[in-house]
Parts: sequence; structure tokens; C-alpha cells
Amino acid sequence: QVQLVESGGGLVQAGTSLRLSCAASEPTFSTYPMGWFRQAPGKEREFVAAISGGGGNTRYADSVKGRFTISRDSAKNTVYLQMNSLKPEDTAVYYCAAKAVWDTIVLVTTSYAMDYWGKGTLVTVSS
Repeated sequence: QVQLVESGGGLVQAGTSLRLSCAASEPTFSTYPMGWFRQAPGKEREFVAAISGGGGNTRYADSVKGRFTISRDSAKNTVYLQMNSLKPEDTAVYYCAAKAVWDTIVLVTTSYAMDYWGKGTLVTVSS
């Protein structure tokens, strides 16, 4: 069973940083486009960041651009989300997701297009 497991969430103060990790259970994920999404209480799931299978292309939601950085370590089958200058409005459950396609260039930014999802990790930012 293919799995994505997120970690690194927690309770932090505004202005600080966190790094989320998403570990994939199989090496095939090293070439899949992947992304981070989040869902705040009472809101719909929204796109945060995406990275191509080769790691050379990235895209961010306007709300996190300049503060968050997505990256991947293919040797470790892991995708990261470095979150700096956190704000209370960043509070949400963060999910990583993967699109099952062997493509080193394409970015996937829509949740309905993703094939695999982790269970999420909670990030709470206090003011």
C-alpha cells in the first residue's frame, strides 16, 4: 500500500518557522509531481505549494509566496515545506499529495488531480 506520511507540525508563535516533511513509502514517488495543501477549520482545502518530479519547477499560493519553500530529496523519497514568518492565518492541517505520473517537469496545483494523500499534520500558529 502506497503511503505518504507527514510530520513536523506543531504549535508555534507568529513569526517563527517550521519545516514539514512528507515521506513516501516507495521510490517511485521520487519522480512524481507533489504538492502541499492545507485545510483550516471551517474552510475548504486549498493549494499551498507544488514541486515537479525533477524538483526544478515550483509554484506557490500567493498567500505563502516569499515565506514558504517546497523542496524534495529524491534519495530519501521525501518532500519538505519550509515555512518561515508564520502567521495565525497559516493555522491548518497540512497535507502532502502526489500525482502518479512519471514526469519531471509538470506541476500539479489542484487537489482533485492528486492520486495519493497523507493523513495530514496540524500546524497551529498563535498570535
